[in-house]
Amino acid sequence: MTMPFFVVLIVAGLIVLGFLMLFFRFFGLWFRALLSGAYVGMGKLIGMWLRHVNPGVIVDSRIMLSKAGIDVNSDLLETHFLARGDVLKVSRALVAANKADIPLPFQRAAAIDLAGRDVLDAVRTSVNPKVIDCPDPTKGKYTIDAVAKDGIQLQVKARVTVRANIESLVGGATEETIIARVGEGIVTTVGSSESYKSVLENPDTISKTVFAKGLDAGTAFKILSIDIADIDVGANIGAKLQADQAEADKRRFQAEAEKRRAAAQAQEQEMIALVQENRAKVVLAEAEIPLAIAEAFRSGHLGIMDYYRLKNIQADTDMRASIGGAAPGQET
Repeated sequence: MTMPFFVVLIVAGLIVLGFLMLFFRFFGLWFRALLSGAYVGMGKLIGMWLRHVNPGVIVDSRIMLSKAGIDVNSDLLETHFLARGDVLKVSRALVAANKADIPLPFQRAAAIDLAGRDVLDAVRTSVNPKVIDCPDPTKGKYTIDAVAKDGIQLQVKARVTVRANIESLVGGATEETIIARVGEGIVTTVGSSESYKSVLENPDTISKTVFAKGLDAGTAFKILSIDIADIDVGANIGAKLQADQAEADKRRFQAEAEKRRAAAQAQEQEMIALVQENRAKVVLAEAEIPLAIAEAFRSGHLGIMDYYRLKNIQADTDMRASIGGAAPGQET
C-alpha cells in the first residue's frame, strides 16, 4: 500500500469522525424535536451552528409552538434570531395570544419584538388590562394642577385603564403619550368649568369629557376607562394674580408720582433761579438811581429840598421794611 492511500484513508477517517462528532453533538436536539412532533433536520441543526445560531433556542421554540398547535417554520425562527430578536419571548407571546384567541401572526410578533417593544407583555396587557397613573409619580409629579374660571386651583389624580392594541404596537405611541393627553384633557375640562365647586360636586364630568375625546388614537393602547382617583383644592391663583397686578399697578403709580415730583422740583428750581435773576436786575436798576440824582443836580432838574424830601421818604420806607421783617432797602 502506497503513501497516498494512507493519506486519503486518514483524511476520510477524520471527515467521518467529524461528522460523527457533530451527529452525536446535535443528536439530543434532533431526537427531542423528532419525538415532540416538531422535526428539525440534522442538516439544519448543523447549519445553525455554522451560522452562529443557538440550535437549542430554535428547537425549544419550535417544540413550544408545535405543542400549542402553531406551525412556524424553523427558518423564520432562525431569521428572527439572526436579526437579534428574542425568539423565546416571541414564541411565548404567540402561545399566549393563541390561548387567549387573539389574532397574532408570527410576522407581526417578530416586528413588534424588533421594534423594541415587549411583545409578551403586550399580549398580557391585551388579556389583562393595565392601569396607568396620571401623572406618572416616578417622574416626580404627583398631581395635575388645573385652574377653574373662578381662579381656584384643583390638584387632580387620575387612573387610566388601557388594553394593548396589538395591531398598533408597531409605530403606535407609548404610555407617555396617553399620560400627556389625559393630563391635557383634565386641564382643559377644569379650566372650562365656571367654578371649582361644580368640579368637586361632579368629578365624573372630567372623566366623561376626557374619555369622549378619543385620546387613544394613534397609540399602542385602547383606553377602557378614565377614573378620577383624587381631587384636592389648591391655591387661590386668581386672588394671587390680582394681588400681583395690584402691586404692579402700585409701583407704576409710584413711579409716575415720583416723575411728577421730580418735574415739580425742577420747575421750582427754575422759578428760584428766575427770581434771583429778576432780583439782580432790580439791584442793577437801584444802582443807577444815585447816578440819575447826580445828573439831575447838574442839570438843575432837582433842588436840595427835593433831595432831602427824597431821603426822608427813603428813610421812612426802610423803617417800615425793618418793622415788617424785610431787609432794609427791600419792600415787602
